[in-house]
Amino acid sequence: MMTSPAAGMTVWFTGLSSAGKTTIANEVHRRLLSRQLRAEVLDGDILRRHLCSDLGFSKEHRDTNIRRIGFVAELLSRNGVIVLVAAISPYRAIREEVRSRIPRFAEVYVNAPLQVCEGRDVKGLYKKARAGELLHFTGIDDPYEPPLSPELECHTNLESVSESADRVMDLIVSLI
Repeated sequence: MMTSPAAGMTVWFTGLSSAGKTTIANEVHRRLLSRQLRAEVLDGDILRRHLCSDLGFSKEHRDTNIRRIGFVAELLSRNGVIVLVAAISPYRAIREEVRSRIPRFAEVYVNAPLQVCEGRDVKGLYKKARAGELLHFTGIDDPYEPPLSPELECHTNLESVSESADRVMDLIVSLI
């Protein structure tokens, strides 16, 4: 059985909308809790509705959104929690800024081709973005900057949720 890390850690899942970030994070969360480890999921969509509801989707606002999520992740992780952040976080520089503030940080690039993400889009966001009804949508009219050297890359079009979660669990075990 793994023991809870004294300093905690943050595992940051980044990727396009509908790539599978939250799905994998929730499965890893379930597994960590079953091992009686302190763990929390910070889902970008949920935090947008609550902690960051005052923000839009300009680059400045997106950076502020990620800084806020990073601040919460830092607080939790320094208090012994394994924090699983599932947020698009499209800009490399702000992800690196957050990484620099959290001593135990691992980036997981949840990689799926745009066409796969569009096919999984249950909220219809890609369709709205393509129709011009939703502006500044990552991957359509706003850029996504993939990580240059993530600790792990999950190809969700090639592996199951369980396989991706296995790989993330292996990463966590190697770091705690």
